[in-house]
Amino acid sequence: MATSVGEDGCYLDVNDALLKRLGYEHREMIGSRPAAFMTPETVARLEQELLPALRRTGRLENKPVSYIAADGEVVNCLVNSLVEHSPDGIFIRTVDMYTEISDKARADWKYRQLYRATPAMLHTVDANALVITVTEHWLQKMGYARKEVVGKSILDFYTEIDRKRFGREGARDLVSNGDFNNKARQMVTKDGKVLDLLMSAIAERDAAGNVSRLLVASKDVTERLRAERALRDALSENAVLRKELERERDYLREEVNVAMNFGRIIGRSPALKNMLVRIEAVAKTPANVLILGESGVGKELVAHAIHSQSKRSDAPLVKVNCASIPKELFESEFFGHVKGAFTGAHRDRVGRFQLADGGTIFLDEVGEIPLELQGKLLRVLQESEFERVGDDRTRSVDVRVIAATNRDLDQLVSDGKFREDVFYRLSVFPIDVPPLRKRIGDVLQLAQHFLEQTCSEFGRKTLNLTRKQAAVIEAYEWPGNVRELKNVIERAVILSEGKTLRLDIPMSRDDGRAVEKIPPPDKVEQILAEPQMREFQKQNLLKALKQTGWRVSGARGAAELLGIRPTTLADRIKSFGLKRPRN
Repeated sequence: MATSVGEDGCYLDVNDALLKRLGYEHREMIGSRPAAFMTPETVARLEQELLPALRRTGRLENKPVSYIAADGEVVNCLVNSLVEHSPDGIFIRTVDMYTEISDKARADWKYRQLYRATPAMLHTVDANALVITVTEHWLQKMGYARKEVVGKSILDFYTEIDRKRFGREGARDLVSNGDFNNKARQMVTKDGKVLDLLMSAIAERDAAGNVSRLLVASKDVTERLRAERALRDALSENAVLRKELERERDYLREEVNVAMNFGRIIGRSPALKNMLVRIEAVAKTPANVLILGESGVGKELVAHAIHSQSKRSDAPLVKVNCASIPKELFESEFFGHVKGAFTGAHRDRVGRFQLADGGTIFLDEVGEIPLELQGKLLRVLQESEFERVGDDRTRSVDVRVIAATNRDLDQLVSDGKFREDVFYRLSVFPIDVPPLRKRIGDVLQLAQHFLEQTCSEFGRKTLNLTRKQAAVIEAYEWPGNVRELKNVIERAVILSEGKTLRLDIPMSRDDGRAVEKIPPPDKVEQILAEPQMREFQKQNLLKALKQTGWRVSGARGAAELLGIRPTTLADRIKSFGLKRPRN
């Protein structure tokens, strides 16, 4: 069936085949416009799409049009049109060739139109894995034009890894195996982006049962897999950070225990008993504690005792030595930081407050905290909230704070070097740790404890103090307190040979003279048990008092005779319950 159309858009001629199929006379169609014999839908397509394309390209290929026959039947056709020109370019006519679409052909054509227009990512390949057709959505995803795809092997669009897996010879196997469900494949877009796909296929087979074509549906799971990988990486990183947090927490807990020698508070002097009563009173409460005392008195041990008797004893006790932290790293040390927060921050770091969550944080030498950071410390003390350095996420912690200092915080507050509000938050319950010179009667007990402990740690057989050594130890005032006493005992064990303890006491700080330097004796002296040592000290003290007529201080007084301060002598007289006899 054919027609020719003139420059005015009217029929110049119509062949007999078309006239017979439509039931019109030749004279009825010649000189009329094609639109007069077509359906309204075709007329609209003719004006909006087909004629503009014909003017632009000079041809149309297999475009659907619908005629209305004389008896009212709609005749569906595919038209191929060609514009003819003279050698000098003058328009002659448009020749149109029509092919009626049968029911099957019409169904196939509608199927192809629907197939192409479906929003799914579909492609069809033949028995050789060559692409027959693809949907518009497939083209959109892959970034290709249809002419760049049809007729090519589907493997051309696979990643190199998948191509190697199948190979050129394996392309037929890819099709001949027929149906499959949710197979993971990777394809590469025109711009080089890799798409992760899940593919399922339905096979069409010929009479012999061989696959003639394969209809493949693809689901793009690229973003989902990327999100899953990101989640796995995040979970893996969280697991690593959690293990690191647990390791660091265990390390810090061990560090505190080692620093305190898993110790217990040794002694039974009145001053020590008063302190222990205060520890017992505050330990089971959530109150913050400020431990005050000279250097070396054992403030760490007091913090450990408070924590171990509290309801948080199963949680960590994390120590922060505020005197050893560089000024610029205080905030990071306390609260942590995120990767890239500052130069050298190569990874996220957990701060000490977060490490102590659920437990206790011990801020040793709290008076050394820079004034500019004390505001952030106040916030975590008041609200239990903080942010890591470089992070905008607010974190909450449940931490009890125990602080310690050998400085006069009242004076620092007066000097404007310590915030008053922070001071009052920390010193809810202050505890004064007495110096060793006020713990009369504890010195020998502590010395014996350190001697046994040191011998055990150094792998030495147990050594004992002699009567003379006990007297020297009690006569010294120990300005370095318990720490100095422990150091002296450790040094004595190191210097000792065999079963003989060589005690080396430093110079007295009262007048610069040596209190005692014990040379190695020629033979083992008599060993005193602890009760005997206390009785010896008491009798020695009483002898000095009798010789001086109970004069405690001043020239030729008992304190001068014993080489100790008058205040120390007065404390010891009170400790032993000695009273001057009445005349």
